Amino acid sequence: MPELPEVETTVRGLAGVLQDDVLTGVAVNRADLRRPFPPDLAQVLIGARVTGLSRRAKYGLIHTDRDATMIFHLGMSGRWRIDPTAIEKHDHLVLETGRGHVLALNDARRFGSVDLVDTPLLDQWPAFAALGPEPLGPGLTSAHLATAFKDRVAAIKLLLLDQRIVAGLGNIYVCEALHRAGIHPEREAGKVSRAALNRLVPQIRDVLEESIAAGGSTLRDYARPDGELGYFAKDWRVYGREGEQCACGGAVERVVQGGRSTFFCRKCQR
Repeated sequence: MPELPEVETTVRGLAGVLQDDVLTGVAVNRADLRRPFPPDLAQVLIGARVTGLSRRAKYGLIHTDRDATMIFHLGMSGRWRIDPTAIEKHDHLVLETGRGHVLALNDARRFGSVDLVDTPLLDQWPAFAALGPEPLGPGLTSAHLATAFKDRVAAIKLLLLDQRIVAGLGNIYVCEALHRAGIHPEREAGKVSRAALNRLVPQIRDVLEESIAAGGSTLRDYARPDGELGYFAKDWRVYGREGEQCACGGAVERVVQGGRSTFFCRKCQR
């Protein structure tokens, strides 16, 4: 599944062709993805000018001058294709712009979604209302984590994946950040010291920013809008490396937490 860096990379790629352009065509090529397309999507967007693009958690947002924002989620395998040579079977939404660009939302597995929300009401949209702070924003601090983890016996890794605590963090990047901070993923969150949380917050930011700079991590069908593959996977220190040697000399192990694989080094993560 595309995670935060992949979505951020996508948004930045789309901004390069959509910012300040007018949407002249909106073609919906099937009735639904994970849920139905908004019935008034074309009516609202055709003729609208794109005023900005942003990201919230793992959602991409395309803002317009009509006080309407189109929100997309890439699901398991979704990706945007910019100026494709031909429209393919799984290009379920196609946008055309006044400057002559074509953007196709391709989603073979159809686990993604597209929604249309009044821009002034974005914070109240159900998927956003309960989200925690953005991991790259000022709201993520060691004090915030200390408050969220207080007296909690759940493993720190599981709580970091709780979108109500931090918005948008996914499995790969939590594993990597915990490893960099030297924190065992099975530690009870309420027993993680403030000093460890002080280490963790900048490591979360660093691993996300490094992945964004690398275009994300290529998993299954993910590709950037320009068609290039993200290459951060080559820099994974523990994720997907079970049985390999950690930089500290220990061995990378794998356990399952909450139905997801966790990779860590018992020697350097305490």
